[in-house]
Amino acid sequence: MTDENENYTLSDGTDIAALPKVSLHDHLDGGLRPATIIELAREIGLDLPANDATGLGAWFAEKSNSGSLVEYLKTFDITTAVMQTEAGLSRVAREFVQDLGSDGVVYGEIRWAPEQHLGAGLSLDETVEAVQAGIEQGIEDVRSTGRPIRVGQLVTAMRHADRGLEIAELAVRHRDNGVVGFDIAGAEAGFPAGNHRAAFDYLASQFFPTTVHAGEADGLDSIRGALIDGRALRLGHGVRLAEDIVIERQDDENTYVTLGLLAQWVKDREIALETSPSSNLQTGAIAAWGDDILDHPFDLLYQLGFRVTVNTDNRLMSGTTLTRELSILADAFQYDTTDLEVFQLNAAGSAFLPLEEREELADIITAGFEGS
Repeated sequence: MTDENENYTLSDGTDIAALPKVSLHDHLDGGLRPATIIELAREIGLDLPANDATGLGAWFAEKSNSGSLVEYLKTFDITTAVMQTEAGLSRVAREFVQDLGSDGVVYGEIRWAPEQHLGAGLSLDETVEAVQAGIEQGIEDVRSTGRPIRVGQLVTAMRHADRGLEIAELAVRHRDNGVVGFDIAGAEAGFPAGNHRAAFDYLASQFFPTTVHAGEADGLDSIRGALIDGRALRLGHGVRLAEDIVIERQDDENTYVTLGLLAQWVKDREIALETSPSSNLQTGAIAAWGDDILDHPFDLLYQLGFRVTVNTDNRLMSGTTLTRELSILADAFQYDTTDLEVFQLNAAGSAFLPLEEREELADIITAGFEGS
């Protein structure tokens, strides 16, 4: 796990933690505090691989560094197990928002899959209500410290299951109670977005925004499916879109490339890429280019003008924060505050909020960076 007191600064001394941030890709069941897992597990008699917070955090980090999305996802068996009751869901959501606030996040979208939280008898609607109650408590906690924050839910369907339409209807049913968008997640390869076409057709008919995990554990066909079948306004990760970029030649100052039709479409439509650098390394999403942060196509995509955003994916599994992710990229690619501000403005402009509210969010970002 990361040290919450670790200092992440840019070369000019700017404290990254103090900068206002927007978090678009952050899983509720991937952001639990180890100490909370231990307490909740004790209540339900769940055996854990470690019974102290430090040891448990280390176990999650070890198991998550597998280079495989399938293996990475197995760690969620523990976190979802302690999130089956109203109290458990609300507590996890509340602490999740508190941790966002501590990280300088002024707007966050929390994604999670209600269908994975029915083991103790809750209905789908009850799970959404429990999470929303926790979110609202967390918002109050953060605002009581004088920090601004706003948080929305992204209700997620599991792509390997067959409840897509039911979960889409659930999301729309709660659009006036905190739910701002829809997502599909889980094992990507072999489970294309087209399997949930009925859900996406319904969401489109209701003018309800979607983001789709694509271009992480599968390639360009998965991204095409997300855009065509899913009508995705954002791509969850999307890093393998770089497979549609051909580097023709490079010199000391420039890289000359040719974009395929898919990459050109994503760029021209300003479809946001919800990249998560540490997670992308852990799951092997960038294996085609290497296994170091310097191999990540993030900078190539950024320099070519794609709407890149920076996210944590799963703070527990990656032992990270949004501050840390920005610091990792800044160190690797010599980014300064101007670059970090672009990433936050990209995220603000892609948030599932009304246009006027996105503009207000952008103003908050700009003011915060000007004051840094």
